[in-house]
Amino acid sequence: MNPTQSLSDLAELLRFEQALQGYVSGGIDPERFTAVRLQHGVYGQRQDGVNMLRVKVPGGRLEPQGLEAIADVLERYAEHDSVHITTRQDIQVHFVPLQHAPAALRRLAEAGLTTREACGNTIRNVTACPLAGVCPREHTDIGLHHGAAVRHFLRNPLNQQLPRKFKISFSGCEADCAQGMIHDVGVVAVRREERFGFRVLAGGGLGHKPHEAILVEEFIEEQELLPVMVALVALHNRYSDRTKRAKSRIKFLVDRFGSEGFVEKYREELARVLPAFEAMERPAGAWSRGPDSEIPGPGAPRRPFAQKQPGRFVLPVSVPLGQLTAAQLRGVAALMLAENLSDVRTTQDQNLILVDVPEPRLAALKVGLGALGLAEPKAGDNVVACPGTSSCRLGITASPTLGAKLSGGAEDLRLRVSGCHNGCAQPETGDIGLYGEGRRLHGRLIPHYQTFFGGDGVAGGGLGIRGPSVPVARIETAVERVKLAFRGTRRGVESFAAWARRQGADYFRALLTDLTEVREGDLSAVLRDHGDAHDFRVLQLGGGECAGASQVRIGASFFEAAHERGYRDTLLNHKKYAEAVNCAEAILRVLGQGLVQFLRGGKAETLADIAREAKRLAPGVLADGVGRFAHALALGEDHWAEQELKALFREIDEWTLALGQFCSERDRQLDIAEALPRLAPSAMPRLARAEAVPA
Repeated sequence: MNPTQSLSDLAELLRFEQALQGYVSGGIDPERFTAVRLQHGVYGQRQDGVNMLRVKVPGGRLEPQGLEAIADVLERYAEHDSVHITTRQDIQVHFVPLQHAPAALRRLAEAGLTTREACGNTIRNVTACPLAGVCPREHTDIGLHHGAAVRHFLRNPLNQQLPRKFKISFSGCEADCAQGMIHDVGVVAVRREERFGFRVLAGGGLGHKPHEAILVEEFIEEQELLPVMVALVALHNRYSDRTKRAKSRIKFLVDRFGSEGFVEKYREELARVLPAFEAMERPAGAWSRGPDSEIPGPGAPRRPFAQKQPGRFVLPVSVPLGQLTAAQLRGVAALMLAENLSDVRTTQDQNLILVDVPEPRLAALKVGLGALGLAEPKAGDNVVACPGTSSCRLGITASPTLGAKLSGGAEDLRLRVSGCHNGCAQPETGDIGLYGEGRRLHGRLIPHYQTFFGGDGVAGGGLGIRGPSVPVARIETAVERVKLAFRGTRRGVESFAAWARRQGADYFRALLTDLTEVREGDLSAVLRDHGDAHDFRVLQLGGGECAGASQVRIGASFFEAAHERGYRDTLLNHKKYAEAVNCAEAILRVLGQGLVQFLRGGKAETLADIAREAKRLAPGVLADGVGRFAHALALGEDHWAEQELKALFREIDEWTLALGQFCSERDRQLDIAEALPRLAPSAMPRLARAEAVPA
């Protein structure tokens, strides 16, 4: 296994500290600071004064040093006793006072870990099958391509101010254990006769209006993968709604355009992206057919699993509800160092796996884990729960309290419990899935769990069947009744998902009818959530921060322009002049549109319209630049000699800097420094050409 590459950046941590100081001193207003805070993975909780730090763990892969750093952060800076493994393979540290966040992030950075873009309108942690590189079935070690994607997108201007968050998964074979079906983009390694490549899905998601991903590429070569992914992110950035936050995920573009229209728009973006990648180095993996062996399924194996490396095993470690103490983190790290192991991974089922364990050392490791209060998974403990009302601002029910009371039974059913409909525990993909909600009956608010049955996010699966909503006080009875029904009516070794689909939604409604009915005389028995001493109520906390802070559109314009600038310069260096000019035109268009909207909320589409509107609103150099540069770019190929284009592009970059200075002076909290061109000092005096524009 290759060691984890450092993802940290000390310079950005300094900028975060400065932003925090500005917020504390009143120089940055709370809403703007929220955007900065979320970009750095510092998430607000329902408790005032403390935050959750979300550590990105790409593909779930950690080293002992990473475990020790997280343990240090928990002990030194958190007012809590455990960290939380998420279904996206992150590790969350809760109850960190804001003033301690910079020091905590620095300690993580020492181990190469980052929280950058773990929250907000960004590409979140890129997940992968936890058995990447060791699974006998895989066609290639997906870690190679996964790592290239992580490095490309982290801090990339394209995804700093997306309309909404964006989630990506990687799987190493057709089984798709990373559940591409529920992701904005799902990448699956496939074999077509004797050729190897990738299948690409897009537009999946849970939460509000669950949506199964559609197929956008049946088969592509590995060299096409990164541009395909970039095109899909660009599609989201260009078309997804930036005003209606509840409908701004890419899955809603599938609804808006239809499946065929969505793919058509994607291909338009891909045509723009491909030329810029032709000369870029991209990973080339080692490929193989892979035997038709056991499919571990979503999450990870439930018992020691033989790797494709002879004599080596994966050892799964059950982590109840994903909670680990500092002592356990340190203990696992110490065991790994003592056994000369360097690879531990978080999984989608909130557990850990130790990788590359020599078979003779399995027994000793199990003993060592037992001393830490950890063990192999056992039948019934496949229960996942989000933090719910223990810390989340969006939490409606106490999902971890309920999760601790549930069992999947002898059949080891997968139970998934979320505290609200956003579904961080992925309830629609569980054998039995639940999410918390409040329902008003007889004039009182009653805590309920919406049920789902037979979900399975891997290849050939589907979202669970929506069942009835059951009062929280009766949900344990409901789960036991469903388990008993499955046990009594399944056919042979029929899976729960197959059984649930054979039964259908009406069956579950009938099975649980008496539990869903609440008479007025029943109220006293159903008014409280698990663990509560008082009647149920939903706290009005101003909403969660999953959607990120509200955006200033001009800021998104500068980051999109920076993305185009990178392509422009790459294409110019490879003498693709026409394509470079297209990117330069895109820079003018996006910045011109942003300027028009920034000044008066106006809107224009073509460069000619933008130039005319900008000149009306902003007379002077800034406004004239749009028309002047657009005219120069439209002169044609006879004028596109390399040196002339370089000079023109430099002028556009100087204009961009001047525009950035102008916008920042009008809105002193605008955070666009990372999106501006980096020019030699000799170019800086030209900034003075930007004339004052009346407010």
